[in-house]
Amino acid sequence: MNNKTSSGADIQDWRPEDAQFWQSTGSRIAYRNLWISVPALLCGFAVWGMWGIITVQMLNLGFPFTQAELFTLTAISGIAGATMRIPASFLIRLAGGRNTIFLTTSMLLAPAIGTGIVLQHPEWPLWAFQLMALWSGVGGGNFASSMSNISTFFPKRLQGTALGLNAGLGNFGVTTMQIVIPVVMTLPLLGAFGGESMTLVKDSGWILGKIAAGTPTWIQNAGFAWVLSLIPLGALCWFGMNNLKTVSPNTGNPLVAFLKITYLYTLAFVPTIFMLWLYLPKPTGLGLLSMWVAIPLDIILALTVMRLAAFGEMKDGVKKQFAIFRNKHTWSLTALYIVTFGSFIGFSMALPLAITVIFGFQHVPDANGVMQHTLKNPNAPSALTYAWIGPFVGAAVRPLGGWISDKVGGSIVTQVITVIMAAASVAVGWVMMQAYASATPEQYFTMFLGLFMVLFFASGIGNGSTFRTIGVIFDRAQAGPVLGWTSAVAAYGAFIAPVLIGEQIKAGTPQLAFYGFAVFYALCLVLNWWFYLRKGAEIRNP
Repeated sequence: MNNKTSSGADIQDWRPEDAQFWQSTGSRIAYRNLWISVPALLCGFAVWGMWGIITVQMLNLGFPFTQAELFTLTAISGIAGATMRIPASFLIRLAGGRNTIFLTTSMLLAPAIGTGIVLQHPEWPLWAFQLMALWSGVGGGNFASSMSNISTFFPKRLQGTALGLNAGLGNFGVTTMQIVIPVVMTLPLLGAFGGESMTLVKDSGWILGKIAAGTPTWIQNAGFAWVLSLIPLGALCWFGMNNLKTVSPNTGNPLVAFLKITYLYTLAFVPTIFMLWLYLPKPTGLGLLSMWVAIPLDIILALTVMRLAAFGEMKDGVKKQFAIFRNKHTWSLTALYIVTFGSFIGFSMALPLAITVIFGFQHVPDANGVMQHTLKNPNAPSALTYAWIGPFVGAAVRPLGGWISDKVGGSIVTQVITVIMAAASVAVGWVMMQAYASATPEQYFTMFLGLFMVLFFASGIGNGSTFRTIGVIFDRAQAGPVLGWTSAVAAYGAFIAPVLIGEQIKAGTPQLAFYGFAVFYALCLVLNWWFYLRKGAEIRNP
């Protein structure tokens, strides 16, 4: 046996389908890489999603930005993360698993530290905060490279389990972030190095309840806290993970591999920045595009840049990736993955601020009968106490969705959860409409939160079922690129949901956002039935 099989960073001989090799050598190495990958991916999700919580506390601390401007911060990190997933699916083959996971995990230090710095300066312009939100998108991109990497280590019979653990536990990064950030903001975590505290203008909260106005708060710790885990994690990735030379034969030395990763990630930032400049309102951008034009433009630009700027073996990889677009099932499953993962990540991003804006204020008419939404609600529930529950539920049931789908079929599970999500969206919209017209909106909060839990539960089950369907419909060569593509497009839910909900709240009609989601779910219900469930379907996948 080649001694490089089981020792050293680069493994030359890798045969996971060989039972004897797997038992004697492969299993130990594969699971070691998986258990390092999980916390690295978890931190990626946490840094990507942290603006959903940070914006709530910026509102509570009286930062000089409107609610609509705060929703854009969450949306910017969302769209950056989605776009980063497009090149991220190429990274393992080009640069190696260990090199990629080490560098992309270490890259998270920049937005973590940068966010901690800008949050100490409420007087700084909006674009400084938007830049940090954009940079946080690196964490969203890491999902595609992480999943691609873990899939190369395991035999086919264990792929579902390994990918389910990596994705499911990685998704807990959203919940972890929503619990950790409110706690660390109450502490002088880094002492004199961490900067001064600010004073809460409005009541805030954490997992155990309310934090009263007037309490000192270190909002900068929302960024700085991740440095404490990212530094040891980076070391763990470097010394504990491996590059499989059977998968990535031409990585070059680590410096060359790092340059490839940086180059590809930079390619994703360029179209995103250009699109945001056209989309965002003045003074940051030109405000020329609607969201529905901006997102397709961003995807087309990202793919075009990848095609034009690719060179060497990267060019062949891009060409193979583009072959999936000729298959209609790529498009149908992309829509279905938007229903599931797009909803999960979008609602995770938007929920904290939506709770704060809808239930944190009394909604009363002025002397002219015009509804006002500025009077503080003394009985408001704290978003930071409750928002983590939804992503926790969605992540926890994801493996269950895959397991049920293995038993009864992926498409039938997707069909059932889509019906549930359509009905729950209509109900959430109705409850939001009642709350946004009430002087005592808190009376609707229990119903609101319960219905959101239904949405998160269904989307989590659906994440597992859609994943399973892709594995059934596509062969191994195409399943990887299709997973990368669908996960990238679905991640735009992290942009769509905050923008749509924010716009409709501003217009005084929050229910319309959820009625719109319900219509989309209903259309996907028909799509799923037509392609995979009806009698005579080309691929019946009950």
